[in-house]
Amino acid sequence: MAPFFVNALREGWYAFTPLERRNVALYILGITIYKFGLEAFNGSMVALATNRYDYDAMRTKTPAKTFQRVGLMVGLNQACQCIGSILIAPLIRRFPSRILLSSAVLGFAFCSALLLIIDASTGGTFAPASFRIRHPKHDFHYYGQYDTDGIIPAYCVAGITYGMVELMRRVIPRDLVGGDVTKLRHLDALAHIFYEASGTGGAFCTALALIPFFGNNYSFLITPVCFTFAALSWFLLTDPRFQSQSTQVLERQPPYIKAVTVGFWLFVESIWTGARIIFTSRKFMWLLPGYSVAFYAHRYLENAVAPAIARRYLGNAAWSQIIVGGSNLGELLGALFVILFTNLATPVPWLRFDAIMLLITWYLPFWRPQMEVRAAWVAAASFIPISFGWAAGDVSLAAYIQAALARVESKAHRVSALGAVMAFLYSTYIVIYAITSPILGSYIDHVYSETGGFENGGNIYAAIQNVAGVQFTIISGLVFSSTFIPRGSLAFNPKMLYKENLAGELDLERVPSEADLRK
Repeated sequence: MAPFFVNALREGWYAFTPLERRNVALYILGITIYKFGLEAFNGSMVALATNRYDYDAMRTKTPAKTFQRVGLMVGLNQACQCIGSILIAPLIRRFPSRILLSSAVLGFAFCSALLLIIDASTGGTFAPASFRIRHPKHDFHYYGQYDTDGIIPAYCVAGITYGMVELMRRVIPRDLVGGDVTKLRHLDALAHIFYEASGTGGAFCTALALIPFFGNNYSFLITPVCFTFAALSWFLLTDPRFQSQSTQVLERQPPYIKAVTVGFWLFVESIWTGARIIFTSRKFMWLLPGYSVAFYAHRYLENAVAPAIARRYLGNAAWSQIIVGGSNLGELLGALFVILFTNLATPVPWLRFDAIMLLITWYLPFWRPQMEVRAAWVAAASFIPISFGWAAGDVSLAAYIQAALARVESKAHRVSALGAVMAFLYSTYIVIYAITSPILGSYIDHVYSETGGFENGGNIYAAIQNVAGVQFTIISGLVFSSTFIPRGSLAFNPKMLYKENLAGELDLERVPSEADLRK
């Protein structure tokens, strides 16, 4: 197995030209550092908000609205990611991807430091040394004295830059290695391996070292530093394929008004272009449930289900990062399998596997763990196969989207077709999350209060049955059925969809009319 894996990595590495290998190495270095800082930031923010809202409810003796507010916080962050991803999509044709990516992650670094500054300026300190071995369940006196709702706008501002980085991270591989689906699959898989290895390490490090030592109000001190080094690595990339295309819109307007108006117009056009490509073509229609809905399920599992399990089942919000670490390990293994099993030529088998693995969540409503850290490791282990399926599908589907859209890239003169479709799919996922997360979070809080709350041993078993078991069963059926939409997908392991060979570089095709997209 090991020699086979090494040979697969070597074969994938030498499929690139020397210049491409340099770019791939710098890109992967940057993404590895970025992911480590990102895990520290997101994990700390969710744990911080969870603890602060619980602490506020206990001090004021009011019903907890913890997961409603945390869901709102994460949901608004996702909505701001939507804004960021769409705002940067029109710039893809005007500026090199490396400049956009580096600038976005530097902005994210600054935004991630805002709450550190706020907490320090309002009397916050590191967690007391006596809390490092065993943290009291409801004592967070060392937090800064600011309104907990203030976390929400700060997290939203960070979400705009986060969305920019995430969209560029999905678009830039095509700029580095071209439209060859084989190279794209190798690059996406390699990047995913290092990304998830770093994410796994970052999640475990946050839960087991950073939060216990610093407290989750300061455990993301490393985030701005990591983001700065990632920006430097990405700035050193070269992009020989980039050709700037000036937008010929409202030429006579003054510079500032022109920039604002053109930015809004291209924002609308990017959404319209992506939606038109998706909804007017059977070839791309299945990507909406296959990518956006599956992505939503994965993120809801990590950002909502894991914190609820950690806080309400196990009594320690920081342990949600142990569970997320298991999820990241599953993503790492999924990316590895995409490299090893190259005989799966399309993303269809992986998406079907992903849909089936979502059903594992049905054990959660009936699980009665002890409030010990080993229970968090059990939950982490159960998340591995779920995230394995999602990551394998995500890697192969991303390569398919990039290669397929490279053939119609010239259709949109002002907006990149690839950028528009990825922006639309990514925005659809975060709009779904922004709507459902606070609603389902409010339901979790309601069940907790109805069953006794803080004072009378409340639980959320019935809520988890619905928000995890029932919801993921519906999503599983939707994703699984969508894999039968493309032509040629009825086989267990289709060799090609639409009899289209995406291996190798092809000239970009001009799509003269919308009728071509309906073929």
